[in-house]
Amino acid sequence: MPASLASHVESWRPEPVTDEDALPPAPTAALSALLDLAEPAAESGDPLPPLWQWLYFLHWAPQRALGPDGHLRDARFLPPIPERRRMFAGGRCEITEPLRLGEPTERIGSLAAVTPKQGRSGELLFVTERQEFRQNGRLCLVEEQDIVYRSGDGSAPRHPATLDTSAEPEPEGPWQLRLHPTETLLFRFSALTANAHRIHYDTPYCRDVEGYPGLVVHGPLLALLMLEPIRRNAPERQVRSLSYRLHRPAFLGERLLADGTPTDDHARLHLATHREARHATAEVTFA
Repeated sequence: MPASLASHVESWRPEPVTDEDALPPAPTAALSALLDLAEPAAESGDPLPPLWQWLYFLHWAPQRALGPDGHLRDARFLPPIPERRRMFAGGRCEITEPLRLGEPTERIGSLAAVTPKQGRSGELLFVTERQEFRQNGRLCLVEEQDIVYRSGDGSAPRHPATLDTSAEPEPEGPWQLRLHPTETLLFRFSALTANAHRIHYDTPYCRDVEGYPGLVVHGPLLALLMLEPIRRNAPERQVRSLSYRLHRPAFLGERLLADGTPTDDHARLHLATHREARHATAEVTFA
């Protein structure tokens, strides 16, 4: 019998790590261009939109450090399990005050939790990484990310054999944003986030190794798209907290709809295609 995933991480206790970044305006301007905004979403000194901190504190590893799937073979918060497969499951964010673009920022990353679970596809390992962001000595933002790992192929989830790239999802709420992802858009987002995972650019690998029908739209891109209707429709509202879950992957060419329903103090959002109403969901609380 193969060893359980829990047995591989019994003594795994990585130490926290501290990084610094000046939060220059260029990455924010680049994502704004990718989203076809008329001007950057923020200039130097402006509040950084929620989750846009993902454009910063990037680690460009040597090519020899990458595994066959394009991810790092080893890193501080990657669990030491064999034939590791990684899935971004969701996260949470508490914002005491928004990060300011162009100001020196400190990030302290630590391991918050490691939880083995039994899923439909076999044994899974849920890893939660916590990140604290500080500017001028003040704690501004706390983020947690939930990453799910499995070992080897397991019983991979089923995906559609063919994709409809023309059908549009039906809107539900008053806030909507549509996007039709292309190869160039996925390439540019991978570059912006230092993401070399082959499922976002290598179609033969996607189909033959991972079992997907086409290139996979980045989970972080789905989360960012869900929040865009808030930034565009209620730019004066400050987000105090948010949580999001990624349920099912979306694929290249499928027409995406970020849909939102606001109330006085919060908003519910989801990301849909014509075949799934809830690829991703999010809830936001306003200050």
